Amino acid sequence: MNTRFISGFALTLAATVTVLTPATSAQAEALTLTDIAGRTVTLDEVPDKIILGEGRMMYAIAAISEGNPFDHIVGWKDDLVLYDPDAFRKFEAAFPADAERMINFGNPYAGDFSVEAVLEAEADLVLLDSGNLFKAEETGLIEKLDKAGVPVVFIDFRRNATENTVPSLLILGRILGDEKGAARFIDFYIAEMRRVTNVVDQIPAEERPLVVVENAAGWQPDFCCWSFGPYNYGRFVELAGGKNFASTLANAYSVTLSMEGMLEADPDHVIGTGANWAEAKPEVTSTLLGYEGDPAVNAEKIAALAARPGFSELRAVKEGNYHSIYHQFYNSPYHFVAVQQIAKWLYPEDFADLDPQDTFERLHAEFMPYEASGQFWLSVD
Repeated sequence: MNTRFISGFALTLAATVTVLTPATSAQAEALTLTDIAGRTVTLDEVPDKIILGEGRMMYAIAAISEGNPFDHIVGWKDDLVLYDPDAFRKFEAAFPADAERMINFGNPYAGDFSVEAVLEAEADLVLLDSGNLFKAEETGLIEKLDKAGVPVVFIDFRRNATENTVPSLLILGRILGDEKGAARFIDFYIAEMRRVTNVVDQIPAEERPLVVVENAAGWQPDFCCWSFGPYNYGRFVELAGGKNFASTLANAYSVTLSMEGMLEADPDHVIGTGANWAEAKPEVTSTLLGYEGDPAVNAEKIAALAARPGFSELRAVKEGNYHSIYHQFYNSPYHFVAVQQIAKWLYPEDFADLDPQDTFERLHAEFMPYEASGQFWLSVD
């Protein structure tokens, strides 16, 4: 069993369960919790009007909500609309009136986020991503909201996703009043992660293949390359049994790679991330993975990515081990699907009976308010 994954989960679960209790008997309706940034936050009552610092937090909210996931949400940053329009249209079709009423509060880590608009919406909670704690402090946002009497809670499905997903889901379940839904999804999450980690634990370190992850392949057509250190997709690769190349270069969330360094490393597999960014940024050459992904279109796009100067010389490309996977798994509690698919690419024989597509469809059938569709990964022919 993967002791790092399981022990980390156990510690964070124990800590979160301990703090997510009523503050005092005199404040029976109050909630006191420690958020992912380690801040103690007291809410006078279960919040009714919540602002999402990122629209993509809806991935998690939808998965644990037993009713309408928009019930307590008044607005968001419009990243879901811009960078995952396929998913937004799924929400829009399922909850047209709610999707239409969402207020765009702008970027909470930049100057276009208005505290006055927060007060005008009568919001009683702002949810932010813990990876942007420094930016929120630097801009004075937390201090301004505190003075306005609006609490802030940090969650994390991106930076230390495999460590923070369970406690983040517990926090969401409590503040949304969906604790049973959160517990049900957490059980599913752990079971699906262990289908990989229980097998990978038996694979010796020296036998693990070297993997290069290209973050947002084709986002800047003439640029190579962004990657992840031992975080996010870099961590997904490690849990799937691979050696993440960028982790050997820096212990950092984001690592810049050179083509020369990649050619010298000669990885066994290259995995690029892609999504439907073309609507917001038409010049991208990425695979357009997502709920409206077209296999024929994406086959052409991944072939073009693999044919870029330098990439075509890589052994991984020549051997058909150049892959593309849905970028937005990197910011959602569904990353167990990505871990499963990566494991299947790295160890097709060990995971012959594992079907990530079936996992993805069961996720939607059991937890999501809309059906699975589209394309979320592929390999070059």
